[in-house]
Amino acid sequence: MSKNMQELQISLYSLLIQYFIDKEPVQKIPMGTYLFQEKEEVENIYLLVNGSVSIGRFHVKGKEFIIKILGGEELIMEYQLFTKHPTYHFFAKTMNDCEMIVIKKKQFEEYAMSEPAVLSAITSWISTRYVKAQMKCMDLIMNGKKGGLYSILIRLCNSHGIMTENGIVIDIPLTHQELANLTFGTREVIQRMLKDLREKDVIDYDQQRFTVKNLSYLRCEVDCQRCSREICGIN
Repeated sequence: MSKNMQELQISLYSLLIQYFIDKEPVQKIPMGTYLFQEKEEVENIYLLVNGSVSIGRFHVKGKEFIIKILGGEELIMEYQLFTKHPTYHFFAKTMNDCEMIVIKKKQFEEYAMSEPAVLSAITSWISTRYVKAQMKCMDLIMNGKKGGLYSILIRLCNSHGIMTENGIVIDIPLTHQELANLTFGTREVIQRMLKDLREKDVIDYDQQRFTVKNLSYLRCEVDCQRCSREICGIN
């Protein structure tokens, strides 16, 4: 394999970690902290080292909608790149205590413009997220509220699932309200659907942790195409 091909296969996160790890400290950010709010002018991008962060928006009536959940080694960069005076389109809030590297937007863009490998990685990163967003929209539109919930549970398994004897544990704490925010539904409707799944022994719920005991059932109900985990994730 050529050197150029090897460079193209390095993820954007890996390239940024390698470059900035000795330049910026790893910061500890407590649970419930807003990294930024929608419409604020962009100042930073974030390299998430540990923890989980929700990305979302607030409806004009105050209801919170979660677009995605980023966990583990992820890049938080929610703005239009390489534009003058961009603003954030969403909010970002820590769901638990997190560790991350905070990078100034100007530093990041200057580094990206100076390194062809980084620009190639950005292109790959954006294209993957475009496909992922389209697939999420399709799931919610084609499958309705119930199928939307099932799709979100499948995606949570792919992004945060840990295989155990009892099933796949979704290893982030989630309240029924937060799950409703992810599916753009109400807590009452989500609770009824989750009750039905528990009665069918498809899922379990204990101490804010969901366990999916019958993933095949969920996949069958939404005619799952078994996309790669890179595409079928909640991030």
